[in-house]
Amino acid sequence: MEEITIAKAQEMVDDWINTIGVRYFNELTNMAILTEEVGEVARIIARKYGEQSEKKSDENLELADELADVIFVIICLANQTGINLEKAIIKNLVKKTKRDAQRHVENKKLSS
Repeated sequence: MEEITIAKAQEMVDDWINTIGVRYFNELTNMAILTEEVGEVARIIARKYGEQSEKKSDENLELADELADVIFVIICLANQTGINLEKAIIKNLVKKTKRDAQRHVENKKLSS
């Protein structure tokens, strides 16, 4: 399987939306869909890694597929609002690095 950049993923999602998906859902609809997809990830995590037992309807759910759904909708939101996710991630990591340079190292809860 080929590796892709975030920019390529944004391009691939845009191509898919414009050929197969017809058009982007509006931002509010995509936000609701994102919430739904994150809920599906939470459902799998709660049952696979948490204490909740699985139901018969959970058998065919795959964490990788649900995480990909979350990324897909995030990319849709980025595309339709003109956000370059590669630049946004770099900027975000710079911000976190400056802000949290000592915070996590000094967190006693993380030292065990």
